[in-house]
Amino acid sequence: QVQLVESGGGSVQAGGSLRLSCAASGRTITTYTLGWFRQTPGKERDFVAASMRSPDNTYYPDSVNNRFTISRDNAKNMVYLQMNSLRPEDTALYYCAAKNNNVDLRKAGSWAYWGQGTQVTVSS
Repeated sequence: QVQLVESGGGSVQAGGSLRLSCAASGRTITTYTLGWFRQTPGKERDFVAASMRSPDNTYYPDSVNNRFTISRDNAKNMVYLQMNSLRPEDTALYYCAAKNNNVDLRKAGSWAYWGQGTQVTVSS
């Protein structure tokens, strides 16, 4: 199975950018659909982005579409989330995730593997 470790979180002002990284180990990421979720205290984990293993498509909810970009580097076994035009409402703990299929991408419960999370704080 794959292990995931996120990094790159931090504090930024509204309108700024951050790039989150997720290092995978144990298995090559080419066999997985990869994703990012976020969570704030007392709320459910929300879908942010997915990079499907096949076909090679990406998928975003409306809340981050055209601001966030997921990408993967198969050679380095890394997945990234580039976040631009950040807003205070983007403040959350961000998680990297992996799964073996493209079913129910928006549902956190359908993802099998998770990192420990990295905090993103956007101030106004």
